[in-house]
Amino acid sequence: MSESLIAKLHQLSQLYAYTSLQMHERMAAQAGLSGTDQKYLGFFITRGAMTAGELASLTGLTTGAVTGLIDRFEKKKLVSRQYNTADRRKVLIIPDTVKIMTLLKPLYKTFSSESQQLIASFSDKEKKIITAYFEKAIALMAATTESMNPVPKIKSSTPSK
Repeated sequence: MSESLIAKLHQLSQLYAYTSLQMHERMAAQAGLSGTDQKYLGFFITRGAMTAGELASLTGLTTGAVTGLIDRFEKKKLVSRQYNTADRRKVLIIPDTVKIMTLLKPLYKTFSSESQQLIASFSDKEKKIITAYFEKAIALMAATTESMNPVPKIKSSTPSK
C-alpha cells in the first residue's frame, strides 16, 4: 500500500472520529446531556447495573468525577442508587434503561436507519474487511489505553505544615 494511501486512510480515520464527536455532542445536547455523559450512559445500556468503582474503572474517571456523573444521571432519573443492606458503603447504580432508551432512541432513529442502509450497500467481502478493521482498531486502542499509566491524581495546592 502506498504511503499516500496510508496517509489518506489515517486522515479519514481522524475525520471520522472528529465528526463522530460533533454529532454525538449535538445529539446529547438535544437530550439535555453533555456528549461524554451521553456516551457514559452507553456503559449502563450495555452492562447494566454496576458500582461506582466499576464505572470509574471502565471510564478512567476519578471516583469524585463518577460521583458527579451519577448525581447528574440520578437528577434526570436515568439511574438510581441501591444501597447494600449488609454494607451501606457499597452502592449499586441501577440504570433505568427504558427511560434512557426513550430519551436517546428518537435522536438516533434516522442515523441508525441510514447507517444500516450504508452497511447493507457493501458486499460481504467489503463488510468482512470493514469488520476486521474495526476489530483490530478497537484492540489497538484498548491495548494502548491499558499500557498507559493511570491519570495522575491532582495534588492539593494547600501548603503542607
